[in-house]
Amino acid sequence: MMPFKNSTSSRVFMITRNCLASCGKSLGGTFWKRTWGLFLRTGVKKNFTTFGEIEIDKKNPFSEGNNGFQISPLMQEMMVYAGQLDSYGKSDEVIKQFLQVETNAAQVYRVTDTYGKELGKTVNDEKTLAPIKQQDMLIVEADGSMILTREEHWKEVKVGRMFNSSDCISAGEKPVFIKQSQYVADLGDHRTFIEQMDKLIDSYGRLGNRLVFISDGAPWIRNWVADTFPQAVSILDYYHAVQYLYPFAEAHFKDRKPMDKWIDKQKNLLLKSKVGTVMDNIRQLAPNLPQGKKVLEYYQANQNRMDYKKYLQMASGIIGSGAIESAHRTVVQKRLKLSGQRWSKRGAQNMLNLRVTKMNGQWEKVVKLVKTEFKAAA
Repeated sequence: MMPFKNSTSSRVFMITRNCLASCGKSLGGTFWKRTWGLFLRTGVKKNFTTFGEIEIDKKNPFSEGNNGFQISPLMQEMMVYAGQLDSYGKSDEVIKQFLQVETNAAQVYRVTDTYGKELGKTVNDEKTLAPIKQQDMLIVEADGSMILTREEHWKEVKVGRMFNSSDCISAGEKPVFIKQSQYVADLGDHRTFIEQMDKLIDSYGRLGNRLVFISDGAPWIRNWVADTFPQAVSILDYYHAVQYLYPFAEAHFKDRKPMDKWIDKQKNLLLKSKVGTVMDNIRQLAPNLPQGKKVLEYYQANQNRMDYKKYLQMASGIIGSGAIESAHRTVVQKRLKLSGQRWSKRGAQNMLNLRVTKMNGQWEKVVKLVKTEFKAAA
């Protein structure tokens, strides 16, 4: 019987056996039998590591598992990283490819889910952006993204993204590149999401009109900003506002060419902050069309958030919510909307905690957790 399965440990085993055998020859057969028997009977524990499965004497502190898993801290971290990056089946494949160690999807899931749950206690506890300087602005975007759940079918994940205007790099016609952001992702209702966002925004200090919100026309977002941050600048996503023009134009115009020409004219008027003129043009063109009434109601409700001429001169000149749409893809969809996936709400939130932690550049939280005993051994 060999109490070690790893090749390195096997060599140690052989050396120890040979030493005992050598001593046994000089001290007598009885010594050899008793000592070797004691060596074999020593209790061992199986530990899963980046070198494979190793059996370690129970008396050795390294034999103790962590957080209910007989898996080394480094191996746990690697499982969690792989698990939040891609499906659990793919994670198993990646670990095998790079470490030549056999694991399985269920094992990766259990470890990943455990740490995702624990991270939920601290995931949004601290700011990750640099202090907002006097000449800079904190830009905040928020929106919802749908995932498929077992309990409620399609369920909205509310995602928030905030970044410093000084971290925005503009390169001509290309979209603005944002060097660093802080993310929030919550599967609860808008009240729990707002609570987390408020805490983080407040941690950057009293910003007044150097706090900028960009969003669509969702009433809960508009009301949240107006009630909690009355001095902040609130911008209606320009591209979302433009999209409202198309159903009306398609209902009124018979030919594509005059329709496109009319829409281009309205887009330019919006960029010049002439939303009132656009509303008059709609009334003059077809005042009784239902699609026109919908545009007018929407613009009327958001008119004080459509001063695009002014907004283009502020900070990085961002007037659209492309940043939050990108966040939906990178934080949520890339991991939680893979083919055939259906999540429990609890499991989805645990995964979101890990995705946010990674995207916020706070992976050291996971590193600390794998070295900390926060869960009783199973």
